[in-house]
Amino acid sequence: MAPRALDYESLNENVKKVQYAVRGELYLRASELQKEGKKIIFTNVGNPHALGQKPLTFPRQVVALCQAPFLLDDPNVGLLFPADAIAKAKHYLALTAGGLGAYSDSRGMPGVRKEVADFIERRDGYPSDPELIFLTDGASKGVMQILNTIIRGESDGVLVPVPQYPLYSAAISLFGGSLVPYYLEETENWGLDVNNLRQSVAQARYKGITVKAMVIINPGNPTGQCLSESNLREILRFCYQENLALLGDEVYQQNIYQDERPFISARKVMMGMGPPISKEVQLVSFHTVSKGYWGECGQRGGYFEMTNIPPKTVDEIYKVASVSLSPNVPAQIFMGLMVNPLKPGDISYEQFIRESKGVLESLRRRARMMTDGFNSCKNVICNFTEGAMYSFPQIQLPPKAIEAAKRAGKVPDVFYCLKLLEATGISTVPGSGFGQKDGVFHLRTTILPAEEEMPEIMDSFKKFNNEFMEQYDDRSGYSRM
Repeated sequence: MAPRALDYESLNENVKKVQYAVRGELYLRASELQKEGKKIIFTNVGNPHALGQKPLTFPRQVVALCQAPFLLDDPNVGLLFPADAIAKAKHYLALTAGGLGAYSDSRGMPGVRKEVADFIERRDGYPSDPELIFLTDGASKGVMQILNTIIRGESDGVLVPVPQYPLYSAAISLFGGSLVPYYLEETENWGLDVNNLRQSVAQARYKGITVKAMVIINPGNPTGQCLSESNLREILRFCYQENLALLGDEVYQQNIYQDERPFISARKVMMGMGPPISKEVQLVSFHTVSKGYWGECGQRGGYFEMTNIPPKTVDEIYKVASVSLSPNVPAQIFMGLMVNPLKPGDISYEQFIRESKGVLESLRRRARMMTDGFNSCKNVICNFTEGAMYSFPQIQLPPKAIEAAKRAGKVPDVFYCLKLLEATGISTVPGSGFGQKDGVFHLRTTILPAEEEMPEIMDSFKKFNNEFMEQYDDRSGYSRM
């Protein structure tokens, strides 16, 4: 009998090629152990509310009123909700085409896109056009939409930082393109060397690949570094010289844990460079409500903004967005609230600032606790998490451990992470899921577990790691690679 349409052997080969380590073997094993009754600490994904972060009060009040607009007609509504939340709910309901149950424009509600444009102008000091802003179901959907637009086939390549967030490798595989890696330098705090970029492009072109775009993740995921203004200038100059579109994944822009290198957007640097770069480099920037001090991952709210993209291309992107009819409407309101926040003097302002500062200050402390904890462990070296939500320590595995992994049919860092999971319940992602240099091993963990639980988690990790290293120790020393 011939294979049927949805039998495995008949499937689209690009679908089979997709790998997504964040929800891969480790996550599946962790889920099994959880079903068996083991306590699992899921640090594999940047999912703040799942690890105990409380939602901000004001945005939830506004969206609650938008979801149940009959509450606005209740004479006692003012006893339950502050006046500014009531006013905001009325503002957003007036922007919809019939409440939260109605489709919006496929690009998102015009009123919210205007609020996003105003936010970008305040942040960067240069005007933004709401017609070039699309609201999306999380930043991931926007990234996939743009990659799908760029990639024509396997001879089209996209430069992606390694280590990289596996959304990019997965999406590029799905759309049948070629990932062109450029390696970040761990010994330079995950810095970027333009010479490496040139080398990567030259090697790809030698293989017949047309390199069309470059991805930057700033602050970095999984590496946590913040790009400096001079680094961004180099990148933009490189994109101009090589005729590459730049995709700026800036979803962690609120998550900064040091004062030396604040977040600066690629768009701000590009506009400041003036012509020809400010007029010619094609830039798409992404943001979300899932990260920052909001952490509203489950709401699926995001946007992308296009700069220097030809009108005909914008029309094509709009056409494809229209196939999905509408981004989800409640998430658009969360986005509006994030980019158009409360102001001093508003009734709920003090509480909002207290809550958001509390989250960010705690994340800053947790970033330090985790880095110091990893660096106190045998054969573990970790750069400080300058931004984002992750720690990416290098685990210097002894040769005996690497041999044991091979015998078990596992990649060495997968072997280590599985042992860690079984012993401690800590669910991480092996560095091999993000890409890394040959012979070097890492794991990624979020810095999101509750602050009061962090010392116990790090003690548990240290105990496991030291026992693992003793078990496989062959008495030789290790040097950082």
